[in-house]
Amino acid sequence: MSGSRQRLPFEVWALVAGGFTVALGYGVVAPAIPQFALEFDVSAFAASAIVSAFALMRLVSAPLAGWVVDRLGERRTYIIGILIVAVSTGAAALAGDYVQFVVLRGVGGIGSAMFTVAATALLIKVSPPAARGRVASVNAAGFLLGGLLGPVLGGAVAVFGLRAPFVFYFVMLIIAASVVAIALRTSTHARRAPRGAEKAEDELSFRAALRIPQYRTLLLSVFAFGWSSYGVRVSVIPILVAVTFHGDATLAAWVLAAYAAGNAILIFPSGRWNDTIGRKPLLITGSVILAAGYVAFPAAPHIWVAIIVMFVAGAGSALVNPGQQAVLADILAQRRGGSVVAAYSMTSDLGGVLGPLVAGAIVDAAGFGWAFGVTAALIALAAVTWVLTPATHPPRDLPAAEAAVKR
Repeated sequence: MSGSRQRLPFEVWALVAGGFTVALGYGVVAPAIPQFALEFDVSAFAASAIVSAFALMRLVSAPLAGWVVDRLGERRTYIIGILIVAVSTGAAALAGDYVQFVVLRGVGGIGSAMFTVAATALLIKVSPPAARGRVASVNAAGFLLGGLLGPVLGGAVAVFGLRAPFVFYFVMLIIAASVVAIALRTSTHARRAPRGAEKAEDELSFRAALRIPQYRTLLLSVFAFGWSSYGVRVSVIPILVAVTFHGDATLAAWVLAAYAAGNAILIFPSGRWNDTIGRKPLLITGSVILAAGYVAFPAAPHIWVAIIVMFVAGAGSALVNPGQQAVLADILAQRRGGSVVAAYSMTSDLGGVLGPLVAGAIVDAAGFGWAFGVTAALIALAAVTWVLTPATHPPRDLPAAEAAVKR
């Protein structure tokens, strides 16, 4: 049965539902985080540092998350991680000062790393080999939809005060943990094997993964994607809109919404194409489109041109994102590899942290054109590397990749 027609396992839909719930809750609370910090009479820098504290703790705790996954299993780590985020978020609603707020958000970052690594590893584990691209696109669509609806719902929740979004997110996280705990309690895929029962060949170490050329290229690709899509897009683009087009936050939101719209249109076809055409053509094509978009954006003469450019760039990102997760699934091939998934997540987060910092420094020193040019060059480098890297066509070429690891 082809990947595009194969019925996805119920575990996939449970994880997608959990991801959608998390994204919805985060979309509600995200705008309130810096505003709530300002309530403690701190500077704008200190308020924005709350976001950085969460991201930093996600980054540094990713290796720990991989270690926990390998020892407790994906399902338990998922539930524990998401409950850590839930408890820290609920407690943040009761924070009495700035220091408490920072610490609680930092603890939430640790739980978020555990949840993210476990969710990715578990999703890969339950994905049918012939439908890995489709599973990745469905999962991405769930997060995208939750992220789009969250800010809309957040306006209504914020009416009850700045603490209300944190309570709402707490409830959403409890729901997500409950969905996965109940839906996957009898799943053989999600069950942790008894200690000592797993064979050595059933686990792929990070060192062994680094000897696989597709994994090395994947790390470069997710770093470039994190740098551009999770970093520069959400931080530098709104600044350019304000400086170049004299637009306010609403106009910047429209530009970012255009990117999301382009992503939404191709995210489902991209999953099907990954399972039929292959990962490599879509990764290369999407990266080229994305790089061209970042080159063209600062040169746009009118705001409507900039919106169109971001729409096209969003379509390019839809070709790249599912393919990256599908390649990771091909490499693991149903094996346990918490450290492999953790490095994948950590590399993406590192790009998201460094992208805004480096691009912002370049804007101050040389202007927007150079900042977006460097971003485009990084994406283009990933595209060229994919051209030079052997393709993965699961499950046909996986034995060759595994043999390369053993040599």
